[in-house]
Amino acid sequence: MSRTYTLADFDFELPPELIAQHPAAERSASRLLDGRGAAPVDRVFRDLPQLLSPGDLLVFNDTKVLKARLHGEKATGGAVEALVERVLPAAQGAPCELLAHVRASKSPKPGACIRLGTDRGAGFEAEVLGRGGPDGSLFHLRVDGDAFALIEAHGHVPLPPYITHADEAEDERRYQTVFASRLGAVAAPTAALHFDEPLLAALAARGVATARVTLHVGAGTFQPVRTENLAEHKMHSEWYEVPQATVDAIAATRAAGGRVTSVGTTTLRALESAAWQAAQAGETPLRQARSGETDIFITPGFEFRVVDRLVTNFHLPKSTLMMLVSALAGHGQVMALYRHACSSLQQPGSPARDTCAGGCSILAKAPAALMCLNFRPAQLSIIDDRPTATRTGDRHVVPFPHRPAGPGHCRRPGPGRRRRRRGHGQAGQHQRLLHLPPHRARRQGPGRPGPHRPGLEGCGRQVRRPEGCRQDPDRHRAGRLQPL
Repeated sequence: MSRTYTLADFDFELPPELIAQHPAAERSASRLLDGRGAAPVDRVFRDLPQLLSPGDLLVFNDTKVLKARLHGEKATGGAVEALVERVLPAAQGAPCELLAHVRASKSPKPGACIRLGTDRGAGFEAEVLGRGGPDGSLFHLRVDGDAFALIEAHGHVPLPPYITHADEAEDERRYQTVFASRLGAVAAPTAALHFDEPLLAALAARGVATARVTLHVGAGTFQPVRTENLAEHKMHSEWYEVPQATVDAIAATRAAGGRVTSVGTTTLRALESAAWQAAQAGETPLRQARSGETDIFITPGFEFRVVDRLVTNFHLPKSTLMMLVSALAGHGQVMALYRHACSSLQQPGSPARDTCAGGCSILAKAPAALMCLNFRPAQLSIIDDRPTATRTGDRHVVPFPHRPAGPGHCRRPGPGRRRRRRGHGQAGQHQRLLHLPPHRARRQGPGRPGPHRPGLEGCGRQVRRPEGCRQDPDRHRAGRLQPL
C-alpha cells in the first residue's frame, strides 16, 4: 500500500551549531558517512574513489556563481539591495537585461533608475522596466554594458541564508567548484565543493569517468515549503543544459554495465529533467542533448530514468531537497542516516564539532545509502543503487511536472493559534530571499529584533503563543510580504 507524505515527514531536529560556517582547510578532508551497509561507517571524503567502481560515471554541474548581491541607492538617496536571479540573453550591442529580487523601503516603479554597486565605487545605473520572471515576483532591469562584467566588478558573493557572516575574500574562491566555468548561478552546487584536483586525479586513476551538465542554481533553492500538502507547493524554475557529450557518456556507461553517479541535487535535476523531456517526445532512453527550463519537483514515488547514485550535501529540515534524496534512497533510510549524523557530530571530541568543518554523506538507492559531512550547510551525501524491484510500501507515484490535485489548504488560524501581526517578521523573510546576514536585516516596528536561529534567519519582535500551539516558526516569521 502506497503512502502519502506530508511536510512534517521531512522534519528533524538540527542544532544550529552543526551547520558549518566555514569550509574545511582542505576540500576533500570533509567527513563521509557510509550508509550502504546495515550499519553506517564514518569515512573521509577522499575515500570516495574506493567506493566507486572502474567504469562508473560521475556527472558534475559546471555552473559558476555570480557575485549576485548588490548594494545601491535610488535617485532619492534611499537604500536599495538587489539579488540578481538571471541575466537575460541580449542581441549583439544591445543593452543587457536581467531579473532580480529588489528590496527597498518603497518598491521602485517602472521607468525609475537605481544605482547598484555603490558600496564598491561609483557603481552602475539600472533602469526598472517593470516586473518579470515566471510568476511576476522579480524586477526586470536594463543596464548599459556587459551585465556579467558589471556584476562581477561591483557585487558580493551571495552566501546562503544559513551562513551568518558577511562574505569574505576567501569565499570568492571557496564558494566555487574547481571546475566552475559557466557564469549564471546565485548559489553553488555545494556537493561538488568537496572535490579538489588530487581527488579528481585519484578518480581518473581508478577508472571512473566524468561528464558535465549545467544548471544555473537560483535563489528559489532556499525557498521554504509552506504547505503541509506537498501537492500545493510551487517549485521554482531554473535553466539547464545536458550536452550531447554527456548523453553519449551515459549511454557508454550503461552499455559497459557501469553506474551513473550524480554529484549534487542540481545535477540530478538536470539529468532527470532531460530524460523526462525525452520520454515525453517518445525518446527512451535519452539519446539527444536537451536544454530549457525545469521546475521538476521530486518526491518519494518519482521514477528515476538516469541517475543510479547521488553525492549530495546534507539538507535543511522540511526542504524540497530532503524530499528529493528521500525519493532516491528511501525516506526511512535517509531519516535514520540524518539521526546518526547529528548524533555523531554532537559527541564530545567530534572533529566537525571542534572545527566547524561539518560533513558529507553517500546514499544508495533504497534500501542502501551512504553519507558524508562538510561545508556550508548540512553537508554531503551519495545516494547509491536503486533496488531492482520498485518498492511501493512507503511511496506514492507523482508524475513530473509535480502538479497533483489535492484539497485546498486552509490558511485561517485554528484554535490556539494567533493571527500574525501586520508586517511582523518582514525582515526575516527578505533576509532569507536576499541571503543577508542577520546584522543587516531591517528592523521592523518599535520593538527590538527578536533572537534569530542560525540557518533559518529571521528577526522581529517575539510574539508569545498559547501553550500547545505548533505554528511553524518559518511561517510565523514570514508574515505577509509584498513580492520582491
